[in-house]
Amino acid sequence: MSRLHRSSGLADWLALAAAPVFALMGLATMLAGDSHSALLCSQAGVPPALAGMALMYWLMAGFHLVPWIRRITLRS
Repeated sequence: MSRLHRSSGLADWLALAAAPVFALMGLATMLAGDSHSALLCSQAGVPPALAGMALMYWLMAGFHLVPWIRRITLRS
């Protein structure tokens, strides 16, 4: 197996790992809560799950779903 082929396989697995990791980080951030940002967001009428770092993690998880979508469509 060539070195390029091995690194390509590793990159594929890392790409697939990104979405679940970001989703878990978003969930953990949302469940742990950040009292400072929650206070600011509650005054603005924005639920804490949709603000701050939790929102950033959810967006990153969404953007990193592309490798999963490709994998699913190629197998169909």
